[in-house]
Amino acid sequence: MPQHVARADRSRAIPFDAAKLDRLMEAAHLDVLVATSKHNVQYLLGAERAIFFDYMDALGVSRYLPVLVYPKGAPEKAVYIGHRLETHQRSVAPPWVAQVRTESNGSVDAVTRAVSLIRDAGVPLKRVGVEMAFLPMDAGQALVDALPGAELKDALLVLERLRAVKSADELAKLKTASELVIASMLEVIAGHGPGTTKQQLSDALRISEANRGLTFEYCLLACGNSHNRAPSAQRWEQGEVLSLDSGGNYHGYIGDLARMAVLGDPDAELKDCLAEIEAVQRAAFAAVRPGAMGGDIYVAAERQLAQITQRDCTEFLAHGMGLVSHEAPRLTAKGPIPYDDTDARLPLEPGMVVSIETTMKHPSRGFIKLEDTVAVTATGYEIFGEGGRGWNLGSSAL
Repeated sequence: MPQHVARADRSRAIPFDAAKLDRLMEAAHLDVLVATSKHNVQYLLGAERAIFFDYMDALGVSRYLPVLVYPKGAPEKAVYIGHRLETHQRSVAPPWVAQVRTESNGSVDAVTRAVSLIRDAGVPLKRVGVEMAFLPMDAGQALVDALPGAELKDALLVLERLRAVKSADELAKLKTASELVIASMLEVIAGHGPGTTKQQLSDALRISEANRGLTFEYCLLACGNSHNRAPSAQRWEQGEVLSLDSGGNYHGYIGDLARMAVLGDPDAELKDCLAEIEAVQRAAFAAVRPGAMGGDIYVAAERQLAQITQRDCTEFLAHGMGLVSHEAPRLTAKGPIPYDDTDARLPLEPGMVVSIETTMKHPSRGFIKLEDTVAVTATGYEIFGEGGRGWNLGSSAL
């Protein structure tokens, strides 16, 4: 057998709810789904991302483009086209897909090979769902050329609804990611003191997360009375607050949390500010339960916001978390990332995961924030990574 053709593992169950995907595709009037984003391919394939391309896409004169083709109602005819450089990885852990071909050399090549294989399987190709935001122009044109007369439609919402409710395995990964991010933050806070630059703190957090098995994604941090959250040469000094907001990725799933620290003992004003933020967070948590409308989270948070003394400089945000930051459930159309608030008018379901964050941009004390990852359970909610919610003390205060 050629090295670039992997044998599918027929003993492996399909890792997602195929019946749900079929229903979503039927409602969207799709015959076949062509997934090309690394996160959705990971989800549908039920396998880790290609190791060589985890951090980059560009290679030579083209780019890495994984292509998974799923025909509605016929998972046995699914096709996966990967790059030659992931051959060994797919051989070690063969996925469930019937045809796994690790033989592509670029974006156009990957799409062309996928279409050829799926056409040979006799799959209807009149209404094709694609990821418009994750399909390069050259590959998109190749798809149009290979399927004359086909209607290409954006499948973003189909895949969003499929991923909106997490499996037990996905929830475990999100919980692990969240707990490891918190542990990393607390280590960095405890190990640094006066004179440490924001760049040094960001670098230390990167190393701490990596040492715990996370892929570091970002660190937004502010200190002193500044609201600027970019790593820089600014120093964290005695008496000043520090805000750490970081995303740590565990096998593709993102832990996104924010915690506070101070060099020295927090005074009464700082304690009051963080207590007001905590009150808003707790009010929002209390609205998280199966069957409640997604918008109830905002109603509860905004009711509490109206009661705090620093309401004029404090804002609230709730958004979905998983393989992507700001994925479904989508709860507001007024947040910093533009999208429709579809889930504000839909009931929350067990397995949905929401990031809940309250931010105070205090005019004299600085940037004060808490962000938590919260899962909807059968009876209410569970906070992932609940530690470090108060004023954590930098090394000078130990």
